Amino acid sequence: EGLFDADRKRPLPEIPRRIGIVTSPSGAAVRDILHVLARRFAAVPVIIYPTAVQGAAATTEIVAAIETAVARAECDVLIAARGGGSLEDLWCFNDERVARAIAACPIPVVSGVGHEVDVTIADFVADVRAPTPSAAAQLVVPDGRAWLTSLAQTKQQLLRAVQRALRQQTDRLLNLDRRLAISHPGA
Repeated sequence: EGLFDADRKRPLPEIPRRIGIVTSPSGAAVRDILHVLARRFAAVPVIIYPTAVQGAAATTEIVAAIETAVARAECDVLIAARGGGSLEDLWCFNDERVARAIAACPIPVVSGVGHEVDVTIADFVADVRAPTPSAAAQLVVPDGRAWLTSLAQTKQQLLRAVQRALRQQTDRLLNLDRRLAISHPGA
């Protein structure tokens, strides 16, 4: 069906206006994600779409959380995440209904399920796979310190360019004033 095809993958926004997180509101994954987002680029607001991430109800809740995010259209990127666990703990992210919900989602989705070696069907369907929930958070926002450094450099370049333009215009004005004085000595 092409659900894993690279050509259907969407790019992530450079700076999201709002990030949605589909995960358990009480797990370590959400704390890790929020910590990374706050450290890297705290200006981006976050909405948590709470769901179970393991157990019998998890599949239905994950699908409902994704559908809620789509219906509300509040975010321009979603992170679907949970920390590591046994294969059974992660099994809801291998469910076809979750895979289809991710594939149907018009919002780019980053899958941050498990830890490094864990791979689920949700990872293959998502627009981007991150090896951990923390890595997913790193992927959705730029490094704020690098942006501030770049902005400071741009500010200095603009300041120098404006000062150079002002000096050139001042020199031009002085030259025109001298020429006028030479052309009209009695004036």
